[in-house]
Amino acid sequence: MEKKATNHWFILVILALAQFMVVLDISIVNVMLPTVQKTFHLSQLNLQWIITAYTLAFGGFLLLGGRAADLFGRRKVFLSGVVVFTLASLADGLSQSGGMLISLRVVQGLAGAFMSPAALSIVLVTYREGHARNLALSVWGAVAAGGAAVGVLLGGIVTQYLGWRWNFFINVPIGILVIAFAWKLVPRHENEEKKSNLDLPGAVSVTVGLMSLVYALTNAPTKGWTSHSSLLFFGIAIVLLVFFVMNELRAKHPLMPMSIFKIRNVAGANLIQLTVAASLFSVFFFTTLYVQEILGYSPVKTGVSFLALPIVIAICATNAPHLIKRIGFRPILIVAPLFTATGLFMLGHVPVHGHYFHDLLPGFILMSIGLGFSFVSILVAATSGVAGHLSGLASGLVNTAQQVGGSLGLAILSGIAASSTVRYIAHAGIPTQLTAVAARVHGFQTGYYAAVGFALFASLLAIVVLRKPKQPAGGKSETEPVVAL
Repeated sequence: MEKKATNHWFILVILALAQFMVVLDISIVNVMLPTVQKTFHLSQLNLQWIITAYTLAFGGFLLLGGRAADLFGRRKVFLSGVVVFTLASLADGLSQSGGMLISLRVVQGLAGAFMSPAALSIVLVTYREGHARNLALSVWGAVAAGGAAVGVLLGGIVTQYLGWRWNFFINVPIGILVIAFAWKLVPRHENEEKKSNLDLPGAVSVTVGLMSLVYALTNAPTKGWTSHSSLLFFGIAIVLLVFFVMNELRAKHPLMPMSIFKIRNVAGANLIQLTVAASLFSVFFFTTLYVQEILGYSPVKTGVSFLALPIVIAICATNAPHLIKRIGFRPILIVAPLFTATGLFMLGHVPVHGHYFHDLLPGFILMSIGLGFSFVSILVAATSGVAGHLSGLASGLVNTAQQVGGSLGLAILSGIAASSTVRYIAHAGIPTQLTAVAARVHGFQTGYYAAVGFALFASLLAIVVLRKPKQPAGGKSETEPVVAL
């Protein structure tokens, strides 16, 4: 039994490592963008697509990827995703043009959308609901929340000392390691559904609808919220997502059984995930620009400045299961976003001539405490009471909420920051270089303050929507992993 339990925890490490690759590739490329722009002579618009192409495919296919794990087997879907992701990463690093790199980023995002929910689904069926699963989800939450910050650090070091291509090559040995150990250790999972009938109308409508929504949210700040392009893609997203809901209510074998939203805590946790992610993504965006453009940090120094976030998040995330066991996830999700909001409020005071230890680090620490406890508690709430045959769907939902929330928050907050910068310059009179810098910082400050609103709303949602879950029946121990998979 001890050996079997050890194997289960080793499987968790392998699955978390795969998730780390997915999260890492959202943030690690940010620091390398100026170098890639010079290499391929890309315009600012085309440069943005290196990020957008990945997030579009990843966010658009997450629900389909999660449901595919339930229908066709979790291990099969997971391994297929890791293989494609690893090969796409290798090809990314060998890219000979900007167009080639952007196209391969789409493939990478698509693979990530299948491997990420499949991996989390394996975690959910490997550990019984309770303290053991909460411990496993704490590892997962720490990886999900801290991976972005680690990505900024690694991106700076790799770009400065090895070259931008190694931001992608680094995935290859990790991917091979994950494939080798997952093939050997992860048990074969039979299809949870007796009939593997894929709801094709639902799959197409939700995938294209989510991609249209993420695209519109990503480009609205630059093209304008009321531009023809923005209105067109928002319109397509609304029509397709409404059609998806209507189709799911009528379909004999729906891609997303609406019954999952009857579990109140699942619905509430996904809403909280959306709002927390909306506040989180803005931090990396505004702070990366602030430390490089205003404080003049190098790529490596920029990465080191973010190191406090994953450290504090990891400490809090690993302690979260013990607190959840004592008081439950609802009180934590009421209080933890308030720490995040306080940290964001402190970051909203960053000055033109700022200092890391005085102006950034205190806000980072408070915000990370909130995020570390929030993400683990969200995962527990979003997967509690979910039947095994819907575990892949639950995994896809919570990942989709994070992706859409991040895109929504970044679009709204970057737009608010840009507008605030323009107004500052307009009221400043004769423009000077000092005025331009002050206006930029003022925009960041306004963006941070707006992000506070998202964090406070997450706390309010926890108060209004979440309920204390019922104790599982049967009286069986919840501290042992599920042996029969």
